[in-house]
Amino acid sequence: MDAISQLVNGFGVALTPANLAFVFLGVLMGTVIGMLPGLGPISAISLMIPIAFTMDPTSAIIMLAGVYYGAIFGGSTSSILLNAPGVAGTVATSFDGYPLARQGQAGKALSIAAIASFVGGTVGVVGLMLVAPSLSALTVSFGPAEYFALMVLGLTAVVSLSGSNLTKGLISGTVGVMIALVGIDSQTSTLRFAFDRPELYEGVEFLIVALGVFALAEVFVMLSRRGEGAGDGKVSSLRLSKRELRTISGPTGRGSVLGFFVGVLPGAGATVASFLSYSFEKRLAKDGKTFGKGNIKGVAAPESANNSAAVGSFVPLLTLGVPGSGTTAVLLGALLVLGVQPGPLLLQEQPDMFWGVVASMYIGNIVLLILNLPLIPLFAKVLKTPQTLLLPLVVVFCVVGVFGQSFSTFDLWLLVGFGVLGFLMRANGFPAAPLILGMILGGLMEKSMRQALLISSGDLTTFATKPISATLLALAALSLLAPLYGAWRRTRRHQKLPDTPDGDQDEPVGSAGGRRVKE
Repeated sequence: MDAISQLVNGFGVALTPANLAFVFLGVLMGTVIGMLPGLGPISAISLMIPIAFTMDPTSAIIMLAGVYYGAIFGGSTSSILLNAPGVAGTVATSFDGYPLARQGQAGKALSIAAIASFVGGTVGVVGLMLVAPSLSALTVSFGPAEYFALMVLGLTAVVSLSGSNLTKGLISGTVGVMIALVGIDSQTSTLRFAFDRPELYEGVEFLIVALGVFALAEVFVMLSRRGEGAGDGKVSSLRLSKRELRTISGPTGRGSVLGFFVGVLPGAGATVASFLSYSFEKRLAKDGKTFGKGNIKGVAAPESANNSAAVGSFVPLLTLGVPGSGTTAVLLGALLVLGVQPGPLLLQEQPDMFWGVVASMYIGNIVLLILNLPLIPLFAKVLKTPQTLLLPLVVVFCVVGVFGQSFSTFDLWLLVGFGVLGFLMRANGFPAAPLILGMILGGLMEKSMRQALLISSGDLTTFATKPISATLLALAALSLLAPLYGAWRRTRRHQKLPDTPDGDQDEPVGSAGGRRVKE
């Protein structure tokens, strides 16, 4: 009851005309910037910080928070329409969103993304309101060993993302981890995989790999097909049937809850949440083999998870003063400059600010849904663009996004290189998802492992003696062993097929006791 009364006071703060205008401005700017490949939440917030410094602290954090979850909300548009996920949290959305767009169901995919994002964001706000103090204590219990185990569990998602060929999926994931290790080792200052190129000393940016392996590789694929465009030019209805709504309700609900709890953990965030949710739904679904080919569950699950995680990341930021990602680190810096000290005392000393931000998130999610649903037909018209215009447009997005980040021509060559790599991977049946996931989690896993070993004086058993890390590692092992066991069972069944019940293999096929055997 106390939380409800505080929330009512928060709505009193958020519903003032000035703060309503800042909510609208924040989510609008976030959505527009999130749609552009190459720009993400950090870029969006950075562009709005100069404006925020001139504002009241409460209004400023309301606007900047709107920019953050608005960018995550809007990031799915380019992933679905162009297969160009400029925001890491929307990579998993492109796995099934883009195939749906190619099948002429872009309107449906965008509608599902908007609805799932709204539900995920709302669930995240409810969690932030009800369990923020309790979850802040859980966050403190996660040390380096637990974070390492969580990253390992995330990496085992390559099993469900690698289709029928586990070996190719593991190879792809390993290459991703190797890309994450490029550059100067932060602890030993050793150069790794840099090939004496100063441009690689600081590592390879995620944006270069994502746009190369997905967007530019798609350009090469379309060129190789000679005349086949990104879609058939038709835009499906935005309306979802009752059956489709029932189908996405489970993945959306599970993704929202999973995303919030993952978002609470510093260092995990929307990207890990979306991959874990997608992986979980693929394993759970009876039609899991259709994931990656245009399954609507594959759009709903990651979209609800990444938006819920974006809101969940405010739990450690506001209650502990601990940024859980690069975006929340920028937000923390803005808050400190504005004279706000996030931490355990924020709820007692500045309750109007905390609950005003929570209430503004409710309002912001509604505004996002109202803004995005009517614009879906306009967004979907991208697919009607002739290939002669669409392909140069995608290339321009990629080049501007990469060059605008570093102003380096070397990065443009890297972009082309990863585009060729992505094209070759598709041609030979290697999934791109494990590569991206390995790159995202590889550096985090290495850092957590080293910290855990330093604390334990090099004792490897520290990962097995801690209850949380041991449980997570056990789940990771099961996720790898389950498909291996399934493959072993199928092999055994295939070996037994030639044997007839009476052991006579010379009986002709079609006779009373014969059995037809597939070649």
